[in-house]
Amino acid sequence: MMKKVLIIEDDEDLREGLSFSFMGDGYEVLDVGTKKEGLKEIEKNIYDIVLLDCNLPDGTGFELCKEVRGFSNIPIIMLTARDTEMDEIKALEMGVNDYLSKPFSLGVLKARMKRILQEKTKSEKITSGSVTIDQNICKVYKRGEEVMLSKLEYRLLLYLIENKNHILSKEQILDKIWDSDGRFVDNNTVSVNISRLRTKMEDDPSHPQWIKTVHGIGYIWKED
Repeated sequence: MMKKVLIIEDDEDLREGLSFSFMGDGYEVLDVGTKKEGLKEIEKNIYDIVLLDCNLPDGTGFELCKEVRGFSNIPIIMLTARDTEMDEIKALEMGVNDYLSKPFSLGVLKARMKRILQEKTKSEKITSGSVTIDQNICKVYKRGEEVMLSKLEYRLLLYLIENKNHILSKEQILDKIWDSDGRFVDNNTVSVNISRLRTKMEDDPSHPQWIKTVHGIGYIWKED
């Protein structure tokens, strides 16, 4: 699958040069020149990595990074002409994945991008027992065979496995999967959807191996 790169850089020549080079390497690239445009793209579209200039005409890369980290863990490499230790520390503390000072080597930038994207791909695959979730394409596999889940079932399964061997109360599950969307739910919502998920994931739903009920509390994904 072609990786998508977003470049947020106000230097038009640099922006176009990077875009041309990355497209030649097989990336899908979009470039913008302002903080406002960059934030809009990250909010509305899916990108694999962002190259972010520190100084933008309508704000700073630090400000944009802080806003983005409020809703997304998308990898960010900050590009800056301000080569100071404090700036680098500030960027890393805000959640930037890497930091390059201008002028930089294009080869070094590409190598760092490749490393971050490889790590991202690995982290997007979660395995528990014979179940694997590929978050990159939102698919679930059991013993190598794809299991067809609804969007809600997928989110529920992911939440359980991310918290494997930890009891999740019905309230926690409701808050994470339903209440955050502002949808009305009743007291049976969690149990009904857990039951549906068991029918798809368990070999014997009446004697579940993974999705276990903790009576009076909630549920747990049990990994031996």
